Amino acid sequence: MRPRLLAVALFLAVAVALPAAAAPRNVLLFVADGLRYVSVTPRSAPTLWRVKKKGVDFTNSHSLYPTITTVNAAAIATGHYVGDTGDFGNQMLTNFSAPEARNSRTPFLESDNIIGEMNDHYGGNYLNEESLLAAARKAGFATAVIGKTGPAAIQDVTARDGNSTIVIDDSIGTDDSIPVSPQIAAAMKAAGLEPTAPKTSVPNDDQQKYLLAIASKIVLPKLASSERGFVMVFWSRDPDASQHGTRDSVGKLSPGINGPSGTAGIRDASDSLQVLLDTLKSLGLNKTTDVFVTADHGFSTIWRKSKTSKAIPYVPKDGDAVPPSPDGEELPPGFVAVDIADALKMPLYDTGTLKQVDYQKGERPYAGNGFIGYDPNAPDVAVVSNGGSDFIYLLKDNAKALATQITSTLMNEDYVSGIFVNDTLGDIAGTLPMSAVNLMGSAVTTPPSIIVGFRSFVIPGCAPVLMCAAEVADTSLQSGQGMHGSFSRSDTRNFMAAIGPDFKKRFADGAPVSNADINPTLAHILGLSIQPKGRLQGRVATEAVKGGKPAVITRGWRASRPGPKGLRTVLNYQRVGGTRYFDAAGFPGRTVGLSVH
Repeated sequence: MRPRLLAVALFLAVAVALPAAAAPRNVLLFVADGLRYVSVTPRSAPTLWRVKKKGVDFTNSHSLYPTITTVNAAAIATGHYVGDTGDFGNQMLTNFSAPEARNSRTPFLESDNIIGEMNDHYGGNYLNEESLLAAARKAGFATAVIGKTGPAAIQDVTARDGNSTIVIDDSIGTDDSIPVSPQIAAAMKAAGLEPTAPKTSVPNDDQQKYLLAIASKIVLPKLASSERGFVMVFWSRDPDASQHGTRDSVGKLSPGINGPSGTAGIRDASDSLQVLLDTLKSLGLNKTTDVFVTADHGFSTIWRKSKTSKAIPYVPKDGDAVPPSPDGEELPPGFVAVDIADALKMPLYDTGTLKQVDYQKGERPYAGNGFIGYDPNAPDVAVVSNGGSDFIYLLKDNAKALATQITSTLMNEDYVSGIFVNDTLGDIAGTLPMSAVNLMGSAVTTPPSIIVGFRSFVIPGCAPVLMCAAEVADTSLQSGQGMHGSFSRSDTRNFMAAIGPDFKKRFADGAPVSNADINPTLAHILGLSIQPKGRLQGRVATEAVKGGKPAVITRGWRASRPGPKGLRTVLNYQRVGGTRYFDAAGFPGRTVGLSVH
């Protein structure tokens, strides 16, 4: 045989002997905003139920506290707890006046433009950590995120050009949106899709179908062409939107968020996941794609009542009055700011307009946020509302003295359950330090001085418990609608499941897992190395991955020394190695799921 022919023959023989190149690994991360673990049944959410039954069912899942959307969006993105990401809530006190928030220092973070301003004022990345999508993008993976405005952009917080990572949220086509690349815009037009999304509704069907059409017809086929593989996040606004916006029983606890609106939102999320799974299958990607499903937080029905607050009696406007209750009268938005201002005998100002709020005449600070002091431009105290918890910032040299006075005031209010104080303020009776729940770390944003959680309880005659929690909330929403943000187990108990080539099949994972574990687990599967800046990190959930060994679990609790009236803030937690998981916290008898050992 001639030498050239011999060489060709040898090459072909070797080529035949070599195994076929492995198909690139892909990841789809699906976030069902506000989905409670117990709400997923074969009837209510068939697709979500099948995923957890055929794949990994995380039976001991956790949202991070405060149980707020952007808090957990940051944790999902970076794998770090709140003390590192500095995303303490949907509303925070910033060290600048945000033009996009009408120069307010307490902006609402579910906005692409506000997130851009946060980046500008905090070193180019206000989270100060690298996200999974950013790391995947740098490693050559195609990356995209589609869904709810705010938490979607947080998944690759520095990708703001529309090209590096495809970012499409429900503010698309408006002045408050990240630009869409010309290629995506052209594809949308060719597919008959409008340049702007439908408005959010209850249930959120139209908006969800619009974003799913972009995901299934345009983005996933584009990602499928990547030789390296892809990572895509889809953030479903439902069931959160439908549970917040339900009007099935305004002013009543039953059915609350368990009525037809909330049920429709759960089904909407489940059906949305099915569309994405069907698209993966049609593209031949179902066997090479790991699908991880989570929720940012759980949910509760609002019961905004108090017998002690100085913010009442209050005559509601616009016909939103509800009948008197033995639990007390309806709390107005901003009740914490009013009670603190009244106790300190200082003026209260709206954080946006800086106009004084005459709460004795029924005026209230917009969005519940207030400055307290004699100069609104240099206040002593700032109060920022976040649903089931509020943040208090002490801004002057009198912080330690005010902290003792304010916490004592709060412990006399029947709506309070648990108080966490910034470690720099020292040990205060009745409270735990913020470091106890990973709220003190390497954050570049300003941490609160005090975080106050609100009371929660089980709705009488309702079962199971984690579908039946009610909570006090500082919000403009009414009793009978939905909210989260508290430290009840109902709010920390989110839904989590996973399925795909790298996950175990039909495996119930009883180890504690949280939203901070998603980044390290998926980075492990994808072979990504992400260098942390802070130390408050989640772990790789190795017990859920094929070949992984069982996790060793320990449980514990911590209690403060008694404060006024003997009240103690108690914390229930679990641990796997050095990673801590927080079940519930508050005053015994005032928090759903809290146990005292």
